[in-house]
Amino acid sequence: MKRTVYLLIAAMVCCGALCIGQEHHHDMGESTGTVSFAVSCTPAAKEAFIRGLVLLHSFEYEESGKEFQSAAKSDPQCAMADWGEAMSLYHQLWEQPSKENLKRGAELLAKARALQAPTARERDYIAALAVFYADTDKLDHGQRAKAYATAMQGVYERNPKDTEAAVFYALALLASSSNGDLNLTNAKAAVAILTKLFDEQPTHPGIAHYIIHSCDNPSMANLALPAALKYAAIAPTSPHAVHMPSHIFARLGLWQEDIRSNLAALHAADEMAAMHFHVLHHKVHSMDFLEYAYLQIGDDASAKAEVDKMDEMLMQDADPEFRDYFEIRRTRFPAVYAIERRQWREALALQPNREAAPYAQLLTYWARAIAAGHLHDAAAGQDAMKHFDELLEATRRGPKPYIADGFKWDRDIVRAWTDHAAGKSDEGLQLLRNVADEQDKLGKGETDLPAREMLADMLLDLKRGPEALAEYEVALRTDPNRFDGLYGAAQAAEQTKEKEKAYAFYAQLVKNCDGSHSDRPELEKAKTLLAAK
Repeated sequence: MKRTVYLLIAAMVCCGALCIGQEHHHDMGESTGTVSFAVSCTPAAKEAFIRGLVLLHSFEYEESGKEFQSAAKSDPQCAMADWGEAMSLYHQLWEQPSKENLKRGAELLAKARALQAPTARERDYIAALAVFYADTDKLDHGQRAKAYATAMQGVYERNPKDTEAAVFYALALLASSSNGDLNLTNAKAAVAILTKLFDEQPTHPGIAHYIIHSCDNPSMANLALPAALKYAAIAPTSPHAVHMPSHIFARLGLWQEDIRSNLAALHAADEMAAMHFHVLHHKVHSMDFLEYAYLQIGDDASAKAEVDKMDEMLMQDADPEFRDYFEIRRTRFPAVYAIERRQWREALALQPNREAAPYAQLLTYWARAIAAGHLHDAAAGQDAMKHFDELLEATRRGPKPYIADGFKWDRDIVRAWTDHAAGKSDEGLQLLRNVADEQDKLGKGETDLPAREMLADMLLDLKRGPEALAEYEVALRTDPNRFDGLYGAAQAAEQTKEKEKAYAFYAQLVKNCDGSHSDRPELEKAKTLLAAK
């Protein structure tokens, strides 16, 4: 489940009126970025259209849709306003559109086509998006996403000087990526387009934003660091823009930068809440990153504060479209808090919220299975596996069966630790290795626990020190500076009598946790050993 969410400030400065058909350049300064897009509409409609476009590029779909509606109301003949509203209903890197939104999108595109926009370029954009909203009874979401990407490739190739065509094509590539593509074909193609554009237009919000999404994996994260550092400065009043760099900071193990980014995003969200915008999804997303980052520097008290804040939030305050995400995170926060602190009894005692959706409840059993494996409790492992599978099947039978696909790795991890608890460690190791090999290339969720580190944990538990150390070292390259990864590597190095390596891992752990007021016993051990060196 590694998709994200969004917001740009709606109180934007309007620029002067331009003639119909003339290129509309909207410079919003350092607070919102710069976007250019030619539309054949009245000056007032153009203003609203560009505001909607800027919001769209930072995934503020609700406010974006309102701006496009405003453009259509101002100029009923503005076909691109209807295109824009239909775009705001297609959340390309989030959830699949509801049946209602698919129906509404198709109606908007039919209206836009009937208006016969005066330029071939505008008609091209409209026709491309219509492909996504067509044949919903015959083609599934993935097929229509790929068809739209192909259509946008045509728009891009027919309009080589149109920045927006390139940007929307790159986004369509990301949205139509195959989950199992270990070569990251679409991500690499997208970032090749976007990097060139970033050099030319460093204040365009969508370019910086989509570079980060393109590179949100272990092998490419370094490439996005310039865009990550820039995006928050392009739109400092946007919670999502301020948060988004932390995807790269988390990939690179830059925990203090990660924390500062998400604290600033929460502040921006509070500012937007005061303007009566829906921001709970922004807050939960940033809190997820904060909990994870605090745990990596041993600041358990701050991590627990995020868990408690999440527990106090009410489901009815979440927008309906984000309730899946809300429910999953509400269950996930305490599970991660227990597992990352290696509190196996605490994890084993976690109870699911029986009123939550099955896909949220199963995360409790994910945590229980990992704990059971570490405790060598075969009965608890089997119980966790049984409940996990029942809830996964209930998800497949539910109204959003595609959510079950996002738990493939989790299911293998549950099976692996259940096997280990039952004494079938070879089977468990192979399952973890398979998941780890995929994660190393595709990238796990930014705040997920790496399977490679779990593989090393299992090997260490089996007293296979040299193998464990080798796996920890790989894990620390793909997920650097993780607390448990560094501590585990140090333990494995001690087990294999490699004292200098152990000291180096302990030293890095102490450095990462400097100033965090941590009371983790692992950190105390590291400090004691280093002091005695």
